Amino acid sequence: MLAAGQLPSKPCNQTFDAREHVLLPGLINTHHHFYQTLTRAWAPVVNQPLFPWLKTLYPVWARLTPEKLAVASKVALAELLLSGCTTAADHHYLFPDGLEHAIDVQVQSVRELGMRAMLTRGSMSLGEADGGLPPQQTVQQGEVILADSQRLIETYHQRGDGAQIQIALAPCSPFSVTPQIMAESAAMAEKLDVRLHTHLAETLDEEDFCLQRFGLRTVDYLDSVGWLGPRTWLAHGIHFNSDEIARLGAAGTGVCHCPSSNMRLASGICPTLDLLAAGAPLGLGVDGSASNDASNMILETRQALYLQRLRYDAEKITPQLVLGWATKGSAQLLGRTDLGELAVGKQADLALFKLDELRFSGSHDPLSALLLCGA
Repeated sequence: MLAAGQLPSKPCNQTFDAREHVLLPGLINTHHHFYQTLTRAWAPVVNQPLFPWLKTLYPVWARLTPEKLAVASKVALAELLLSGCTTAADHHYLFPDGLEHAIDVQVQSVRELGMRAMLTRGSMSLGEADGGLPPQQTVQQGEVILADSQRLIETYHQRGDGAQIQIALAPCSPFSVTPQIMAESAAMAEKLDVRLHTHLAETLDEEDFCLQRFGLRTVDYLDSVGWLGPRTWLAHGIHFNSDEIARLGAAGTGVCHCPSSNMRLASGICPTLDLLAAGAPLGLGVDGSASNDASNMILETRQALYLQRLRYDAEKITPQLVLGWATKGSAQLLGRTDLGELAVGKQADLALFKLDELRFSGSHDPLSALLLCGA
């Protein structure tokens, strides 16, 4: 973006009159599972919390194919674009037989839609037979996970301002991967200078799993495998005590708040303002379309506004604050200092909204109307 009156370095072949639009930085979604657009509103899991929800869906997801993943990814990306989202992080951890190159499929989908993406190479290595949650047909061996992770970084990861596609490492969760994979992923991320992502502290069932299997609470476990640091951002981050929040803040470890999913699965409410006060970066994510069930960042920002008011009261949670989480805050989670703001030198990733639909009739403040009048 240029200062007013400054000439661009290259000729412009198109102009756009935005005088009647609400202009925002492109929204940034920092946690998703694109493939789950194929299992939205599936009756057997509509009323289930996380663990039974996962155990019911794992066998269904195990039948995912490259063709299905391509369609699901394009649907998710298109929905995000229509809601003003220009950058998305996807957490793909399913690599059944025939889908070993899932991230390659997603790269092609991102290129076709023209978005920016942080594609995280997820993994599951701890199956039911070894005390984990996922069935054996959905897990991979550690050496396979690490080799593919390195291949993807070397093949696709772009660095610097303006990067379109980046890769991060994302072992799925404490109940689906081994501590060894967590530690080796952290070492690889440091060596190759990429980010780390995982689910953490989403439910009390997860906390109980960590205590029973590792003898540690979730943040202690994260620290034990070398993940407590500024390279890491966590999905959900609900069940932390005050000491754990302070440790996350001191380490600069970020949290992606996923309000729709947290309500749908009755997981709890993320302590957003406490995390921010401690120094932890905070952004927003729609989460997977099987637990939301939409890929709509304006809707997600609205949900964050309302859910967080239940915890912190209306005066402290404003439309401007949560829109900041969906833009600058989310950019910080992804390490993208070139995104998330309307400022000179930032990437011109813009979201423009026209408030001329019936639902905006009678509205006054444009930013508030964008969230309060529906999505």
